Amino acid sequence: MTTRPGTDRIRYCSFRILTLLPFLVLILQKSHGQVLAPVDTAQQQALPEPVKPQDSALYKQVDVSDLFQLVLHPRQKNNASRKRSGITVIPNIAANPTIGFQAGVKAVAGKVLGDKPNTYMSVAATSASVTTKGILYFYVNHNIFTPGNKWNIQGSLVASRSVIPDFGLGIGHDDGSTGSDRILTNPDRKAYVWHSEYYKFFEKIYKEVKHNLFLGAGVQFDIRRNITNARGDTGLTPYHIYNTKHGYADDHYFANGFLLNAAYITRDNPNRAYKGIYADVGIRINQTWIGSSKNALQATFDFRKYFSLSQRTPEHVIAFWAWGSGVLAGTVPYLELPGTGRDPSFRSGRGYTAGYFKSTQFFYTETEYRFPITSNKLLSGVAFVNMETANDKVATRIFEVWRPGAGGGLRILFNKVTRTTLCLDYAFGMYGSKGFFLNLNETF
Repeated sequence: MTTRPGTDRIRYCSFRILTLLPFLVLILQKSHGQVLAPVDTAQQQALPEPVKPQDSALYKQVDVSDLFQLVLHPRQKNNASRKRSGITVIPNIAANPTIGFQAGVKAVAGKVLGDKPNTYMSVAATSASVTTKGILYFYVNHNIFTPGNKWNIQGSLVASRSVIPDFGLGIGHDDGSTGSDRILTNPDRKAYVWHSEYYKFFEKIYKEVKHNLFLGAGVQFDIRRNITNARGDTGLTPYHIYNTKHGYADDHYFANGFLLNAAYITRDNPNRAYKGIYADVGIRINQTWIGSSKNALQATFDFRKYFSLSQRTPEHVIAFWAWGSGVLAGTVPYLELPGTGRDPSFRSGRGYTAGYFKSTQFFYTETEYRFPITSNKLLSGVAFVNMETANDKVATRIFEVWRPGAGGGLRILFNKVTRTTLCLDYAFGMYGSKGFFLNLNETF
């Protein structure tokens, strides 16, 4: 592949700038430490406890529970001392050509387990669903902070019978490749579909070593069995080409490894932050002696920054997210490669299906504007844009080609105590990709 003079230097400089961006934001925050911070309403909203009239920022808000109270008891005045639950339950309904019609239930919970000023909110979530195409999906996850933030315990358990759309390796860039390389990179974005049984378990324990700074370690197991091609493709597929090249079986794999992480956390609420930072850098070490199909060394970083634009209305927020991952040594299974929707919460890349872009090196960034619509904060909205880039192991390098996505959405305040919202988003990307996304709590 030929390049113009100076192109490699430009790519190198771009990579350095993107790598240093989170640290530049940290430095800027420190340099503006004398600026008056926005009102921290998290301290009024953190605990599921009676809402008092003097807590005006929270008392004036209306959530779905308040609406039910109004409908069921229209003549009863708002009871400020009514105790609020930290648990929210909603139906989990969706439909698209890949999964058919989905029905299930989803629940989230939030509670502060220690003194409010010194302990972050702990959250947990679970969901179970079934679709008309035979897909079963169940998960439960948790993010727990012990009193005083001495320990942070994160974990997840997933069991599913799933359908996986596959659009090849890389970013969909047509670099003139032919034969198996063209099938692998799939610039025409032909859709392949795989059925499988999928099981995931991970658990990490962090220790606060300095104020807001945590060091942690854990394990993660990703197991996929009975992998079959749903459409009976008889020719070469990107999945088969990758497996043949790296020595994986086509019908199953194991990706089992150890996790080492460092995190810096100052965001005021994990469900819907108004201000602060969440940053996590980690290494994953897959090892055959604990059952992994192959050895691998993989690095990941996750950086999120929130800026409240108003003291009076802190819900006006500009939120920034950067997530990336790269395989440093060894190989990981094709369906476990970093890519769209492969972040820990599976929420990146609105506008594309999960795994639409993937490769051994992947970087994603998103900016979102969040704003209230009604004065009682029952309804609010978001507008967002995102970009992602990846290499393709043939000719395209990371940061050389970018793919955008954009959209907007509506937020319905389900629980003002924990800031739990129902999120309805519509997003679109390239190649005619678009979709409707429904979730509990903000994307990031």
